[in-house]
Amino acid sequence: MLLPLATACRQSQPVRHALDPVSADEIRAAQSVLRDGGLLTADRRVMLLDLHEPPKADVLAGVTSPRQLFAVLYDARRNVTLEAIIDVDARVVRSWHAVPGVQPALDATDASLADSLTRTSPEWRAALQRRGIRSPSQVSVFAWSAGEFGAEDAARGRVVRALTYVRAKADNEMARPVEGLVALLDLTARRVTRVDDTPSVPVPTAESEQDAWQPLPRPTTAESPTTSWSNSAWAGAAPRVDGQLVSWRRWRFRVGLRAREGLVLHQVGFDDGTRVRSVMYRASLSEMVVPYGDPGAGWYFRNAFDLGELGMGTVVTPLTVGVDAPRAAAMLDAVVADGSGSARRVPRAIALYERDGGLSWKHGNIGRRARELVVLSVSRLGNYDYGFEWTFREDGTIAHRVLLTGVMAPKGIAPGARDSLSHIVATGVAAVQHQHLFSYRLDLDVDDATPNQVDEVETRPLTANPGNVHGGGFMTTSRTLATEDSARRRLELRTSRRWRVVNPAARGALGQSAGYELVPGANADALMGETSAVRRRAGFVGAHLWVTAYADSERYAAGDYPNQSRGGEGLARWSAANRRLTASDVVLWYTLGVTHTPRPEDWPVMPVHAAGFELVPVGFFSRNPVLARP
Repeated sequence: MLLPLATACRQSQPVRHALDPVSADEIRAAQSVLRDGGLLTADRRVMLLDLHEPPKADVLAGVTSPRQLFAVLYDARRNVTLEAIIDVDARVVRSWHAVPGVQPALDATDASLADSLTRTSPEWRAALQRRGIRSPSQVSVFAWSAGEFGAEDAARGRVVRALTYVRAKADNEMARPVEGLVALLDLTARRVTRVDDTPSVPVPTAESEQDAWQPLPRPTTAESPTTSWSNSAWAGAAPRVDGQLVSWRRWRFRVGLRAREGLVLHQVGFDDGTRVRSVMYRASLSEMVVPYGDPGAGWYFRNAFDLGELGMGTVVTPLTVGVDAPRAAAMLDAVVADGSGSARRVPRAIALYERDGGLSWKHGNIGRRARELVVLSVSRLGNYDYGFEWTFREDGTIAHRVLLTGVMAPKGIAPGARDSLSHIVATGVAAVQHQHLFSYRLDLDVDDATPNQVDEVETRPLTANPGNVHGGGFMTTSRTLATEDSARRRLELRTSRRWRVVNPAARGALGQSAGYELVPGANADALMGETSAVRRRAGFVGAHLWVTAYADSERYAAGDYPNQSRGGEGLARWSAANRRLTASDVVLWYTLGVTHTPRPEDWPVMPVHAAGFELVPVGFFSRNPVLARP
């Protein structure tokens, strides 16, 4: 249905690119339209308000589309989720509908309500007393997504679990867990459904928390002199940025921040001297899940879907010059909507800067030093901080790294206790082993979206034969992944398996089809059981690579609403259609796994652990593209 806004005409706004992130004015306009149309009421709050991207075909064809925003609204009193599309140019709601049986992401209102409800529970208060905690004011209560485990959540209201920690005196808010105490809350009914209080262990002491922050003693030998990061040697020249359009060396692309996905790249192209050739239409993180390996009562449910249950862009943090990026970096602000639908500006949400890339190439006495462009954002999701770094290199490579840091989720342990599920990191504190499983959506368009195909490339030893007398031969083979069912693939170290997006119609001077290859870095298999609840909900972890035929609506690997979902949505459902992938517009979905076995050196705050992959040109150029000397 169409809901007009009966107000005076608006002031004209400059024309924005169809893929530009939403502006504060657009958020305010959408908020006004929703209120005047009766969709945003006192009982409803905004859970997501972001750009409704126009169809890819229209963008590529240059079709001018109205600027539209997509809204997810939640009616807490009725436990109802609604979706709406708002045309901010025409100031109307183009469509809206209720979405039955789903729960949108958690927000600050949920966390605040969980805190207040937990503190009213006599059982919870009694559990604190048994641990020698005299007053609830001494502790913090953190809401955690509940997951979906069948009978215990049968009411199907909006459910969360509450964890308790003694208030920290330093910067690690989880240093003193109240182990074994978990409250299950129904936020719809506004009640504490159950308090689980398993046999307790001592709460880690304040001394343990404070000792962990003591630096190492000064070195026993002389140190070399250091230079401040603000020194011009680390100036890091910025690229040219025109709105959201970035130009650096031969690279051209658009960058922005989306409320759910965080950092997003659009329309990535490389100018080879003849034209700007398309490489990738869109790249972003699609979903991630963090399963913990302890099956105990206080841990089995800790399987957070950080995009679908929280939102990576809504928790993006302002970057600090001299720490996150050099002083000469180009900084872009971001705008996200809060629960009332108002615009909230995040300063310095994205940094773009040039840095030394090491040796580019060398032969004898000739060679060249490399430079590379970094695009960085950092999001804080509770205890963990994630940096997302896209790097553009002069040789045509696009590299991605996720930077894991922040604070591990610990549990209290009894003196002298040991188990195989966690690792001691401080006196009375053990950190539980866990995984981080990321799904990246990579919509490569190598020299246009179609015809593209995906080839699996492997290198194998030759069998013993008259042509391989000495047994040292090996060969490379390639096969095209023709359907979605055949394109669910796993890594294979024995054959150096990788995947190449090829445009068979774009042949270079050597007759080779232009392509870009996904080169995996370190990775891991998902360790959750095949029949586990979290595995059902995170179907994307079942393969390292998925390939799907492009569809505008297929954006999130675990489905649109993973919070409290029963599973089966997203990639698992879409690929079951087994669509044809040859001479098509294809999308790669890459699952990147990190298994975190905690170390004392990860406490009280983790040094960055980086993991990632590269997209490397193969046949895209006819020679080394960085032969010219600087």
